Amino acid sequence: MTPPLVVAISVVAAVLVVLGVASSVAGRRIGVLHLAGAGLLEALVLAQGAIAAVAMAGGDTPADTPTFLGYLFGVVLIPVAGVLWAHAERTRWAGIVLAVAAAAVGVMVWRLLQLWEATGA
Repeated sequence: MTPPLVVAISVVAAVLVVLGVASSVAGRRIGVLHLAGAGLLEALVLAQGAIAAVAMAGGDTPADTPTFLGYLFGVVLIPVAGVLWAHAERTRWAGIVLAVAAAAVGVMVWRLLQLWEATGA
């Protein structure tokens, strides 16, 4: 796990939360900017997942591997699910759906880092 990448994911997630809330407050649906932000978030999460997979293949595993893998798979799926749900939502609340998904990713990557750095003692 790479702490600078976790920070980058958190920043992109926070920007996406602000965009989602702003579009809902303005009474608008999500647009290309929202989708680009979600795509960037997904790319960063996939990069973090690849880094973790390579490290685990090299023998560096977290103390609680099953929990770590559950969070890792979940955090990879949430942006995609959020975009699909937000796109299907025909009201102004689509931005909130995307904001909640981005917020969940922001929290989950910090939990992944915490799990990775745990000693298991």
